[in-house]
Amino acid sequence: MKLVVCAYHNVGYRCLEELLKQGAEVTLVFTHEDSPTEEIWFASVRELAERHGIPCLTSDINEPANVAKVREIAPDFLFSFYYRNMIKPEVLEIPRRGALNLHGSYLPRYRGRVPVNWAVINGETETGATLHHMVAKPDAGDIVDREKVEIAFTDTAFDVFTKVTEAAVTVIARSYPLLAAGTAPRIPMNLAEGNYFGGRRPADGLIDWTKSAVQIYNLIRGVTHPYPGAFTHLDGKKVIIWSARPVAGSAAPGTIASTEPLLVGTGEGLLEIRSVQVDGDTESPATRFAKTIPDGTVGFRSE
Repeated sequence: MKLVVCAYHNVGYRCLEELLKQGAEVTLVFTHEDSPTEEIWFASVRELAERHGIPCLTSDINEPANVAKVREIAPDFLFSFYYRNMIKPEVLEIPRRGALNLHGSYLPRYRGRVPVNWAVINGETETGATLHHMVAKPDAGDIVDREKVEIAFTDTAFDVFTKVTEAAVTVIARSYPLLAAGTAPRIPMNLAEGNYFGGRRPADGLIDWTKSAVQIYNLIRGVTHPYPGAFTHLDGKKVIIWSARPVAGSAAPGTIASTEPLLVGTGEGLLEIRSVQVDGDTESPATRFAKTIPDGTVGFRSE
């Protein structure tokens, strides 16, 4: 069997690696150029493909010349592992035995973009990885296999992404032999049981101090390193909060209730801030930052 694989990020790297371990004949790989504005903390799919002598393109699979290449290969399967471009229906129709996507949630929950970050931000206690057939509607085709992972209250999105990556490899290891043998299940997806989320921008990390301490904590751990971070403002300066935790107590939203430790009021409870970064300076402990706060400063602002 011949495979075409679209892949990026750690999930793309590890799932492609698993297919190669199983002896799959991957004839062409599509990936992305790394963005100069993004922190690149993940493994390179292109380097993996090159080590195995597999042709690798960073141009969009949907471009006419690339569609023609895929038609010429006439693959049995097309796989998408964290590929960031929506693959057009005309491409999905080319592989003889199916086009499948590995999604980083337990579908149909958290369809759409950045599912791990959204799950942490929303305070979920579990998520997962799902292999499903691709159709024109995103993350809506028949399910082949799923694996759940736990989200601990102290997990960051990075921690959960690591768990989801392992779950993704587990799913591919189980599913590929069944797909190759033609015995893999196809479970219709009930979209009414799930939800859909769009992408996130750095600006979406703005903290709303009227929300509860737990909600703000979930936002912080959902977008902390290696993501852009949750932020607020103090005396006209942007302050990224990289680490915090909710604690008991009360104060008006955004009000500095204490500087040792640095406690800030929220809509419900207090937030203990542990690590910050002010206007492009290096990250520092909140206790050190608190000593620089001018006398008379009331608190943080959400704008």
